[in-house]
Amino acid sequence: MWWAFLDLYRQLGAGLEQQLAGSDLSGADFQVLAPLSDAPDARMRPRDLATSMGWDSSRLSHQVRRMEQRGLLAREQHPQDGRGAVICLTEAGQHAIEQAAPGHVEWVRTHFIDLLSGGEIDTLTAIAERVIAQLTHQPPLNHPPQGAFDSPE
Repeated sequence: MWWAFLDLYRQLGAGLEQQLAGSDLSGADFQVLAPLSDAPDARMRPRDLATSMGWDSSRLSHQVRRMEQRGLLAREQHPQDGRGAVICLTEAGQHAIEQAAPGHVEWVRTHFIDLLSGGEIDTLTAIAERVIAQLTHQPPLNHPPQGAFDSPE
């Protein structure tokens, strides 16, 4: 089971990278752009963005710098806290995520979600939440899957 899980993780990661390559975004780019595109005013504090992604601040800082150089993101002074900064999605970044997201969602549905029954999705969600809770020392969320990948009822 463990080796099958690791192989699944590797294969899904490689497939997602390959799918995103046509959009000129890497998986890391997509991971940064997605939560920013959902954030109020498309802005987040670096620590909040890093936490939401499960990244350390150093990794996020390097990724943001590269994405700033490509015009996808900008760093600005926090409007209420002059000592802090926010990471902002630029127009180019918004365009990039809008172009990449439909193909990304289709790929995930085709190669993962649609292969599972509703019960399997619920079981996999419960397992993932239990393991994440153990690793982060938090209580499990115990909620049904929601979002862009949900099957219509």
